Amino acid sequence: MQAETRILLIEDDPIMGESLMDRFELDGLHADWARTGAEGRARLQGGIYGAVLSDIRLPDMGGDALFLELAERLPALPAWLFITGYGAVDQAVRLLKHGATDYVTKPFDIDALIDKLRRHLALAAPRLISDAGAPDLGISPALGRIKSQLPRIAAQARTLLVTGESGVGKEVVARAFHQLTPEGAGSPFVAVNCAAIPESLLEAELFGHEKGAFTGANRLRRGVFEQANGGVLFLDEIGDMPLPMQAKLLRVLQERRIVRVGGEKAVPVDLRLISATHRDLRKLVTQGHFREDLYYRLDVIHLHIPPLRQRREDILWLARRFLEEFAPGKRLSADAEQALLTHDWPGNARELKHAVERGAILADGPVLGPAALFGIEDVAGELSSASLAEFVAESEKRYIGKALEDHDGHLGRTASALGISRKNLWEKMKKWELSASGQEAG
Repeated sequence: MQAETRILLIEDDPIMGESLMDRFELDGLHADWARTGAEGRARLQGGIYGAVLSDIRLPDMGGDALFLELAERLPALPAWLFITGYGAVDQAVRLLKHGATDYVTKPFDIDALIDKLRRHLALAAPRLISDAGAPDLGISPALGRIKSQLPRIAAQARTLLVTGESGVGKEVVARAFHQLTPEGAGSPFVAVNCAAIPESLLEAELFGHEKGAFTGANRLRRGVFEQANGGVLFLDEIGDMPLPMQAKLLRVLQERRIVRVGGEKAVPVDLRLISATHRDLRKLVTQGHFREDLYYRLDVIHLHIPPLRQRREDILWLARRFLEEFAPGKRLSADAEQALLTHDWPGNARELKHAVERGAILADGPVLGPAALFGIEDVAGELSSASLAEFVAESEKRYIGKALEDHDGHLGRTASALGISRKNLWEKMKKWELSASGQEAG
């Protein structure tokens, strides 16, 4: 029996519990039944489950308290559905904002509940909840689908294309793929950003060079294809690769061999290739900026990661993980969580990570407020009567202005520091009427 087909029911009512367990058995769903929160906690710490169905009201502790405790303490949770009465719907909705998956209200339609459980079980990837090394990408349905597909893809695919906006987590998916391959985490994982390497150096970076191949080549150097042999090579921003290099890459993919710069001998390479880009490769093909034959060679398996603003379920989940990384023991205030949920995150997870890191540094105490997250120390007092949206907007405006000032108005460096693209920075500067000097335009 596979782990992702198992349900944990946490329910103290013997009649409802027996009824649900009988129905699970009739529908071929495997389940364990915990009658208290403490028993549920113990089972989750020691077992593998694809979904949890928990009553909010339990004899020893609230189901909501159990969920929030485990969400803070454990690196990953299965899909978590709550059973609640009509009087506690607001409470259930609040739990959704903290990462719960769904809820049903009493009296509920058992067929609809079974359908929901099957849907979430299908998305669940098999993992031990206490295993911090297991790939965990997010709790949104979009990332749930990717997470459920990755084990099968990693077991068979040699070529993978990952697309999505800058900062969305393409390398995170690539590393999860690598972890799930038969070669495992012990095999090489090599990442290179094609857009960050000058065209004149790209060939040597990819394929290596022989000693004496050019001025300064004082020794033989293996390129990233050789370094990743037996493992995974991650080529980020493949859409920015120059056309001449695309032709050479295509030949390597066809022949599975490279020739170092200045060399004549073909060196075989056996690896899995993951390409990633924030650009529309099909559009680049029609414009003549990307080779059509290379596009079809790369687009064997295609995973698209939606921007963070389209999967808001992941915002608080990611923020808490980042905060645990930067400042264990600190937490987000309710206002901070609302500010995070309100922001559009044009820089996606990278921008969110920077905001949490900044907040962990600027916060005076153990609780991070919106001012610390958005880098504005005095804005809270000035906007005490403003709405949350106005507060976040003013915080963003001031922070971008300060970042421009700190980087002497250099758009590239400022965009990199903010975790957004130059285009996004330019659009925000126009929106807030900011000049490259970091001051408001007059």
